[in-house]
Amino acid sequence: MDAAIQLFSHRKHWAHRFGTAPFLPMSRAEMDVLGWDECDIVLVTGDAYVDHPSFGMAIIGRLLEAQGFRVGIVAQPDWQSAEPFAALGRPALFFGITGGNMDSMVNRYTADRRLRHNDSYTPGGEGGKRPDRSVLVYAQRCREAFRDVPIVLGGIEASLRRIAHYDYWSDKVRRSVLVDAKADILLYGNAERAVVEVAHRMARGEAPAELDDIRGVAVLKTAVPEGWTEAHGDDLDSADEGARLMGANTVVRLPAFEQVEAEAEAYARASRVLHRESNPGNARALVQRHGDRELWLTPPPIPLATPEMDGIYDLPYARAPHPSYGDAAIPAWDMIRFSVTIMRGCFGGCSFCSITEHEGRIIQSRGEDSVLREIAAIRDKTKGFTGVISDIGGPTANMYRMACKDKKIESACRRPACVYPDICPNLDTSHEALIDLYRKVREVPGVKKVMVASGVRYDLAVKSPAYVRELVTHHVGGYLKIAPEHTEAGPLTKMMKPGIGAYERFKQLFDQATKQAGKKYFLIPYFIAAHPGTSDEDMMNLALWLKGNRYRADQVQTFLPSPMSLSAAMYHSGVNPLRGVRRGGSEPVQIIKGLRQRRLHKAFLRYHDPENWPMLRDALKSMGRADLIGPGKHQLIPAWQPAGTGTRGGEGQRLGQKHGAQRFLTTGLRRRAR
Repeated sequence: MDAAIQLFSHRKHWAHRFGTAPFLPMSRAEMDVLGWDECDIVLVTGDAYVDHPSFGMAIIGRLLEAQGFRVGIVAQPDWQSAEPFAALGRPALFFGITGGNMDSMVNRYTADRRLRHNDSYTPGGEGGKRPDRSVLVYAQRCREAFRDVPIVLGGIEASLRRIAHYDYWSDKVRRSVLVDAKADILLYGNAERAVVEVAHRMARGEAPAELDDIRGVAVLKTAVPEGWTEAHGDDLDSADEGARLMGANTVVRLPAFEQVEAEAEAYARASRVLHRESNPGNARALVQRHGDRELWLTPPPIPLATPEMDGIYDLPYARAPHPSYGDAAIPAWDMIRFSVTIMRGCFGGCSFCSITEHEGRIIQSRGEDSVLREIAAIRDKTKGFTGVISDIGGPTANMYRMACKDKKIESACRRPACVYPDICPNLDTSHEALIDLYRKVREVPGVKKVMVASGVRYDLAVKSPAYVRELVTHHVGGYLKIAPEHTEAGPLTKMMKPGIGAYERFKQLFDQATKQAGKKYFLIPYFIAAHPGTSDEDMMNLALWLKGNRYRADQVQTFLPSPMSLSAAMYHSGVNPLRGVRRGGSEPVQIIKGLRQRRLHKAFLRYHDPENWPMLRDALKSMGRADLIGPGKHQLIPAWQPAGTGTRGGEGQRLGQKHGAQRFLTTGLRRRAR
């Protein structure tokens, strides 16, 4: 792995003399108060501007400010004209554009492609304040406002659309967002290190096209530069791959956009190669032809060290929404204002999730002192604090400080997950550091309770009964979220999730700890309907398991193929990219695409809802399982129908659709996008 330039070691830009802004300015009047005649960088975001480290633009803005740059924010601009994009004047260096903490299409549409009418990242929760495919629209308007200003794309929408990708909402393969946005450079993944280097080098006069040696960026070229050896993605599963294709100047060629657009199997092959080239320790540059240009992706960013993480979270955030919003409630802010992020990344590798693709599988943890300082800041600065920290976690609750035992092994590894099909013996699964942190945060004066609301990775938790006891005794408030996702091997093997036995072992430990603590706590399990590899019988068996365990799921979710995920590749191609993808030799995967079948799978999750009974009766009869219709405990649904029910067609609850979308394609309220 290349040596990384320490994040805060750069010489500050000359404008650092202006000092720190109370809020990054959103108007010329605020710039005037600060004494600025112009911004060096203008950040455009689809979210409201909340100056808090759970909002990507706040992190990037404050980090660039700490580097000495004057940074302005254009938040949720009216995109009907270029005028709002010119409100802060011409930036001296570049526009930085993001769709926000969620992909704009996931934010706007349900898994059934229905329009949402709310937006958690908007004042008042109002929907419709950002355009579909926000990154493309914002880039176009910035170009109209100032044609010669470079455009830098970042955030989760750009990151997960950095190559040719399947787009669920248009049901087709789209070009890299860098191509369609006509931008100059794209930053993917956790982009702090990249954006700092881009800013400093552009301030020295370098053009975006010259920044192709920075990790975690995508640029367009006319051809592969001289001196590079091309390795074709078709060859990467061959036995002699290692020695032959690991040269320092090796670039891996993905199937071209035109090929993956025309051939679904080629798309699956490109997806497999992309995910195999995701470890910063051994990943090579990637190239993908788009028409007459080459899309060039440098290897993934080097993970941040603990001092760098601490430096980011110690920046002088106002920890509040911008004053221009007045008293308007911003639901996302209300949810996270009393929460603390302690780590980033996830080595779970779940094929439907975008966390690993965006934040990487190497865990980046904060130091204890930094976490304690933030809790004290919440206590002292955040309006409405009553002594309860609502969450302490990250993408998962319990991967804090977990890492490979051997850095050489870690750097050479190409496994997509450290915990599937089994927990890797090289993974240090100790929870001691996390237990110590929990105990220290509970002792902060003024803190009455510290909750854990991030999802617990239960297959790791069972390795530490002491952690489960600590969690239950001190950090659960009635319910704990858990995500077994399914009970059947068909979908679980495609999700890269452990069998239901691991969940049941965790539940046993949880129940024991609950009893010892004298509490009445309960688990809330999450399940996915209609994931690739799921049959109607699988959903029926899951429903029987739910009934047998007396679960009635209210928060249910239908699979949503997020851009660039392995599950989306399965959904689009019908083959399994977790195994070798070759013409005539690929493993087929059962796909659930029809709206009626997707609703049926969702209805099985809500077997207890009378609105779903007519659909389930018809399905059970066609499956030859009419024996499950009746009043018996072993039967799934009754034969009778309550008056006034059964007219909804098994659509399920909208609440579940909302939660499902947020889990699939967002750093969410606990999973930041940068």
